This record gives sequence, structure tokens and C-alpha cells, in this order.
Amino acid sequence: MLTVRAPATSANLGSGFDVFGVALEAPADVIRVERATETTIEVTGAGSQYVPEDPEKNTVGAVAEALDAPAHVRIDKGVRPSSGLGSSAASAAGAALALNALYDRGLSREELVPVAAEGEALVSGTAHSDNVAPALLGGFTVVADGRITRVDAGIGLVACLPELTVSTRDARGVVPAGATMDELVATVGNAATLAIGMAREDPELVGAGMDDPVVTPRRAALVEGYDRVREAALDAGASGVTVSGAGPTLLAVCRRADRRAVAAAMVDGFDDVGVESRAYRTAVGDGASLYR
Repeated sequence: MLTVRAPATSANLGSGFDVFGVALEAPADVIRVERATETTIEVTGAGSQYVPEDPEKNTVGAVAEALDAPAHVRIDKGVRPSSGLGSSAASAAGAALALNALYDRGLSREELVPVAAEGEALVSGTAHSDNVAPALLGGFTVVADGRITRVDAGIGLVACLPELTVSTRDARGVVPAGATMDELVATVGNAATLAIGMAREDPELVGAGMDDPVVTPRRAALVEGYDRVREAALDAGASGVTVSGAGPTLLAVCRRADRRAVAAAMVDGFDDVGVESRAYRTAVGDGASLYR
């Protein structure tokens, strides 16, 4: 049996739609694999009742098929489905790393990214890599034209998950088909600022670069209490707040010393609109870890 701990991730980071992603120190999925003649899947943990165990409907099944690596797979979900924290990506990335080792396929982590992305296609309809790349490689990742660039970035983060559900398909459905030149210029400028901030490990620059006039306003409208929570986080010391992935999690960037105050403010903000939530005091973290 091989065991992998696969981290939650946050994609987009506001200005980097379908391009930027970060691995989080917490939460995480734990995936255990054993060789078998055909793939079977067991799922336990957070929101497991909503995760199909049929290999043809589970991201892990697609990964096992792509690697020609049938196995009995046990997934302990630490990353709730439909959270905006890369739940399906964590399972897909963890399974790809584990099955690659179990069957000695010899693929690098970079080569496993498109394999894990095929699993993501079951959830979102497209094989995109903005979550699976950081889940496998760790750090802050940029996926563009098939290239993956990553940097380590010791940036403090708070991920606040409300008791709401936003499906990836619904969140993609509100993305506008076009943007004005002013919106494009603003988004490119902010994305560049964010990337430099990650490279410098500067939370103020990262927060300033999170602003996005195109996608985030549409997705924010799907998250009850977004404006109140964002304001509370900024007042408590966050330098930027955005929707994590498809939502409903809200992601705040801040100094590590301010994470406790920002987390408490975000939970209180959701409480103010009658929504329960849980905050993870976390940071940009490592990719999936393999244990033999």
C-alpha cells in the first residue's frame, strides 16, 4: 500500500483566471492505493456522501485509466467537495502520484499534471491544470500554453469556507464571454503585480494584485456575504481578498502574524449574514507527499 497526502489548492487568485494556483498547507486529502485487477474506490471524510465511488464518475478513476494502473483506492477527504479549494484536484493529483509510484511508471511530477487534469475534466468539463499543478508541485504556479512555472512563496493565507455550495459548472457559467480593453489592461497589470509579489514573498503586493474586474465580481455575487466578509478581512489586516477557485471559499492574503485576526474577522463576517463558516489559517505550502 502507498499513501499520499495531497493538499488543498486555490486557483485564479483573482487576476489569474485559469492560470494562477497555490498549494495550501491545510486542509488535505489522504489517498491510499493497492494494486488490483480493476479499479475500485472508497471515499470517507468531509462531504464524502457527495463524491461518487463509481470509477467512471470519480476523478481518480480517470487517472487510473490514463496510467493503466488499476487499484483499490481509499480517499479520506479533508478537502470538502464544491468548496473552491481544489477538492477534486487533490484526489486526482494524489492518485496520480501514488499510482505512478505503485506501478513504476516513471513519470515526473510535471508529466503527471496533464494526467491529473484529465480527472478534473470529469468535474468541470475541461482538462485545466490550475489546481492540479500546485497540488502536485507545491508553491505558487503559473500554467500557460502548456508551460508550468512555479516559485516557493512563504505567504500567509486564510481560507474561509462558508456552509454554502457553488458548483464549478455554475461558477464557470457566469464568466463573461468578453472584456473591455480597460478591463484587460487592469487584469494584466494586477496579475503581473501578484506574480512579482509571490516571487518577492511580499503579501502587500500579492494582495494588491488580486483585484480583478472581470471574473471575480460575477462569482462574488454567488457567495452570500462576500462584501461583508471582504471588508472585515481587510479591516483586520488582510492585504487582499478574493473568491477561491469557483467558490464559495474566500481567500485572504496577509502577514503570517495577522492570520488569527483575519480568520476571526471572516468568520464573524459570515455570522453577520447568518452563514456558518470555518476558517483555515494556512500559507502557501508544499505539493503532494508520498509515503511508502
